[in-house]
Amino acid sequence: MTDLLPPSIDPSAKAANPQDKAAARLWAFVPCAGVGARAVAHGARPDLPKQYQPVAGQPLVLHTLAALAGVTRLAGTLVGVAAGDSFFLQMTAAQPQSWTTAPCGGPTRAETVLGGLAELKARGADDGDWVLVHDAARCLLTPAMVDRLIDACLDDPVGGLLALALPDTLKSARSEGGVPRVAATLERSDKWLAQTPQMFRLGTLRAALGAMGAAATDEASAIEASGRSPRLVAGSAQNFKVTYPEDFALAEAVLQARARVG
Repeated sequence: MTDLLPPSIDPSAKAANPQDKAAARLWAFVPCAGVGARAVAHGARPDLPKQYQPVAGQPLVLHTLAALAGVTRLAGTLVGVAAGDSFFLQMTAAQPQSWTTAPCGGPTRAETVLGGLAELKARGADDGDWVLVHDAARCLLTPAMVDRLIDACLDDPVGGLLALALPDTLKSARSEGGVPRVAATLERSDKWLAQTPQMFRLGTLRAALGAMGAAATDEASAIEASGRSPRLVAGSAQNFKVTYPEDFALAEAVLQARARVG
């Protein structure tokens, strides 16, 4: 994977047709501006946002970026951090980096992603290029998962996301005196758990997020609100979002097991 292209690139290198599968490039964007309040409030290091908490010997986000670095088809990976975040500045020059950073973090995920898309444009990306947005806290991602998403979506007119068909019985709830009780058992055959990466054309995603604003909980929801139906691509139960204290222990166990396997 190469570094992101600088703002001035040779126009002749751009695709004549931005929808051309062979010419459109693929970029990854990792929103990394949150604080992970649920993790910090329940016993993680209070001086570090969730994405920088140590897991299996290194900060969580570095496992995420290592997985993206293994995807050879990516033209580059951009990490969107909060203004004043110095974490990546502390990396030594001796450490090989397959990503660049930009202080484009906003108060919501949607605003951070919009800032990242604008930064990608400024660095030479086209509206017809694909952008894969991935949660920093999904540190068990593998290159094979990303390649599966790319293979499924390159020919798709909309794009799509990794997701997991709901394996458990699904209940709706009601409250009795502040106590949650089952209201109904819901049909689960058509229910999926959304994961990331979520892969859409840069221009399409930017317009969809701009129209929906902060109400967009993920990129797919903004695309849906624009009248399109993203493709669901089978993800993995291991591709969970580290959120609660027990998630850190599970992620560390999986990463250590992978290391032993080689």
